[in-house]
Amino acid sequence: MADRIQLDLPILLPNVPSAKDACVDRLTSSLQERDGVDRAHVRAATNGEPDALCIHYDPEVVSLPRIRQMAKSLGTELTDHYGHLSWSVQGIKHPRRARTIAKRLRQLDGVVEAEASASERIRVEYDRSATDEDAIRDVLRSMGVRVQEGVLEAHELDEEPGEDVHEGQGHEEGQNHKVVHDHGGIFGEKTELIFAIIAGVCVTAGFGLSFVGGVSAWVPWGLYVGGYVFGGYYTVREAIDTLRVGDFEVDFLMLVAAAGAAALGKWLEGAFLLFLFSLGHALEHYAMGRARRAIESLAELAPDTALVRRDGTEKEISVDDLRVGDTVIVKPNERIPADGFVIDGESAVNQAPVTGESVPVDKEPVGDPNGVGDPTDLGAAHRVYAGTINGSGALTVRVTKRADETTISRVVQMVTEAEAEKSPTERFTDRFERIFVPSVLALVVLLLFAWVPLGEPFADSFYRAMAVLVAASPCALAIATPSAVLSGVARAGQGGVLVKGGGPLERLGRLGALAFDKTGTLTEGKPRVTDVRPYNGTLEEELLRVAVATEQLSDHPLAEAVVRYGQEHLDGRPLRAATDLESITGRGIRASFGGVPVHVGKDTLFEEIAGPPLPEALRETVESLESEGRTTMIVRKGETYLGVIGLADTPRQGAAAVIDRLRRVGIRRMVMISGDNQRVVDAVAKELGIDEARGDLLPEDKVDAVRALRREGEVAMVGDGVNDAPAMANATVGIAMGAAGSDVALETADVALMADDLGHLPFAVGLSRQTSRIIRQNLWLALGMVAFLVPATIFGLQIGPAVVLHEGSTLLVVGNALRLLKYST
Repeated sequence: MADRIQLDLPILLPNVPSAKDACVDRLTSSLQERDGVDRAHVRAATNGEPDALCIHYDPEVVSLPRIRQMAKSLGTELTDHYGHLSWSVQGIKHPRRARTIAKRLRQLDGVVEAEASASERIRVEYDRSATDEDAIRDVLRSMGVRVQEGVLEAHELDEEPGEDVHEGQGHEEGQNHKVVHDHGGIFGEKTELIFAIIAGVCVTAGFGLSFVGGVSAWVPWGLYVGGYVFGGYYTVREAIDTLRVGDFEVDFLMLVAAAGAAALGKWLEGAFLLFLFSLGHALEHYAMGRARRAIESLAELAPDTALVRRDGTEKEISVDDLRVGDTVIVKPNERIPADGFVIDGESAVNQAPVTGESVPVDKEPVGDPNGVGDPTDLGAAHRVYAGTINGSGALTVRVTKRADETTISRVVQMVTEAEAEKSPTERFTDRFERIFVPSVLALVVLLLFAWVPLGEPFADSFYRAMAVLVAASPCALAIATPSAVLSGVARAGQGGVLVKGGGPLERLGRLGALAFDKTGTLTEGKPRVTDVRPYNGTLEEELLRVAVATEQLSDHPLAEAVVRYGQEHLDGRPLRAATDLESITGRGIRASFGGVPVHVGKDTLFEEIAGPPLPEALRETVESLESEGRTTMIVRKGETYLGVIGLADTPRQGAAAVIDRLRRVGIRRMVMISGDNQRVVDAVAKELGIDEARGDLLPEDKVDAVRALRREGEVAMVGDGVNDAPAMANATVGIAMGAAGSDVALETADVALMADDLGHLPFAVGLSRQTSRIIRQNLWLALGMVAFLVPATIFGLQIGPAVVLHEGSTLLVVGNALRLLKYST
C-alpha cells in the first residue's frame, strides 16, 4: 500500500514564483520516473500553508528518508539549472510592443519562457547553461527597454545620491548590475509627444508655405520630410523590432502607407499620416501611463521613514530598516509606516487608502502586548496597516511585518501582476489581429493590381491600396481591451477591491448568480447564546457546567460563545476540566467529563452515534428554536440528555440593503449556503431577502452546491477566503471579504474586498459590469470604423480623411476606457 509525504514547495524550489511554473512540472515528472514513486502532484495552498509537493510512494521500494533526499536533490538541481527573473521596466508603452518584446526574448537561446505586459513588467525563465541575466538585459537594451528593479530574489534597490542609477542587490553569483532609467529620449518621457508636435508643426508650416508665392517648392518639401523624420522616428524603431521577430504590426502597415504616399509624390499626405499616427501613439501612451500611475500611487501611500523606539531612544529610520517586533511612534495626522498592532494610545484611523472604508476606525491598545500570539487573531480595534492615516491621537505600534510584506505592498504587487494577466477578450483580439493583419496585406497586394481590370493608371491603384492599408490598421482594436482592463483594475484598487487581472474582472461582469457563505459573510460571525433549555429536570447550572467544560477545548466560534456565556453566568466558579476532545466534522464534538462521555452537537449527531435516541419533547424544543433562527447545540452526558442551548448570529448591519443593491446592478439570483441547520438558514435568508437557502452542508457539500450552480450559469462564491477556499475555487469567481487582515484570503481569492464590509461588493460587481460595457463599446467602435473605412477608401476616400477618422477612433477608445478611473456607484 502506498504512503505519501507532503513537502513545502517554496523550500524545494525557492526561486519559483508560483506552483504553475514549468519547473514544478519538471520536478513532478522527474520524481514520477523514479522507482517506487507512484505519483507526484502539487497540493494548492490552504489555510495559510504554502503550496506543497505531495509524493505517493511504495515504502517497500523506497524509504521515507530517501524520498526526502531525492526531492531536495532534484529541487536543488532545477534551481541551479533554471533562473527566474521578474523585472519592472521602462519602455513598454502598449500591448503590441509587449508582444514584440516577449517574442524577441523567446528567440534568445536558453530562454524557456518570457512574458511582457503593457504594465511594464517582464518575467523570464531561462536555462543558466545557455544564457545569463546579462544577455537578457542586452536584448532588452537593444530594444530600448530599461530595467528598473532587480531580479525576483533581489527586493532592495540602493540609490546613489545625485545619480539616476540603481544597483540591484542580491543578484546571483554576487553580481551587481547598473540599472539606468531610460527617460524616453532627449526630452525625457515626453520625447515621443514632442516629436509628434514637431512633425505637426512641419506639416502645417509646409502646407501653409505651399500657398505662398515666391517660396521655392523645395521648402514645403523639406518641411514634409521633417514631418516624416519626426513623425516616423518611433514608428520605424518599433517596426524594425517587430520585423526582427517575424511579425507585421500596425507600425509596419503605417510605414508602408507613408512610403507609398512618398513614392507617388504625395509627401503632404504621407507626413500628415505619420504625424497623426505618432500623435495618437503618444496620447495613447499617456493614457495608459495615467492608468498605471493610478496603481503606482498605491505604493506611495506608506511613508518613507518611521519614528522607532529602540534601546530606550527614539530615532527616525527608513521603513525598509524596520524589523518585526520594533516599536514605532505614530504622531497625530501622520501616515502609519508599517503593519502592526497598537500597544499604547487611542485614535481613529482612516483606513480608506487600504480597505476603502469611508468611516475612520477607532483603535485602542491590546491588553497584554507580550501575550499576543498570532496578530491576525486580534480584532480590528487593535490592528493597523501601513499607508493608513492616523487621527488626532498619538499611537504606539508594534511592527508585525517587514516593509516588503505589508498589506499595501502585497496589494500593489498583486495589482501589478494582475495588469499582466490578459482577459479572454484580450486574448481573442490578439488571435484576431494575427489573422487580420496578414489578410489586410493580402488585400493590399490584390488592390495593387486593380489597374488591370479597371484600366486605370497604376498610380491610382497604388494610392487606393495605401489608403486601404491605413483604414484597415487595427490600432483601436489593439488598445480597446487593455486600456479598459488596466483602468478597471486601477479603479478597483483605489476603492479597496483587489481584482486579480482582466479575467476575473470580465467574469465578474458576466455573473448571473452569487453564492454567499452565511457565518461571517452575511452575518456578524460573532454568535451569542440566546436560550438555555434544560431537559427533564436538569438544572440550568449543570447543563452549562458540562457544556462549558466540553466546549472550552474547542476553538469553534460557537464553542467560544458558549464558554463566554457560561463564564458570565456561573459567577466564575471553578469548572471540572473535560478531556479527550474529538471533533466530529460538521456535526459536533465528543469529550470526557469526569470519566463519562459527553456529546455536544446537532440533532443529526445523535442519529449516528450509539445510545438513546433524541427524546421527542427535546426534539420539539430544538425545532421551535430553529424556527426562530437559532443554531442549536444538544448536550448529552453518558446516556442522559441534559438539554439544548440556542445561539444566534446577527445579520450584518446593512446586509439587506447590499442584497437590494446587487439586484439593481444585475444579479438575478442569490443563494446562501451554510453548514448551519436548514431552519436557521431559512430564517436568515428570509430576513435578508435572499432567494434560496441551503443548510446542513458539510464543506464538501458546499463545493458540490457551487458546482451545481455553475452548471446553470456563471456564479461567484463570497466567503472569508480561508474556510471557503475549496468552494471559491470551484466558482466562476471567488470573492473574499476582509482580505486586509488575511494573507490567505489575498492569495486564494480572484477578487478580494480589503475591508470586512459587504458594502464593497456592489461596487466591485458594478465596476466589472461597466468595464465589460466599455470593452464592448470599444470593440464595436474599433471594428465599426474599420468596416466603414475599408470600403470607403476602396471607393475613393482619400488618405487624409481616413487618417483623421482612424486615429480619432483610437483616441476615442482610450478616452472611453479612462472613464473607468472616475467610476462610482
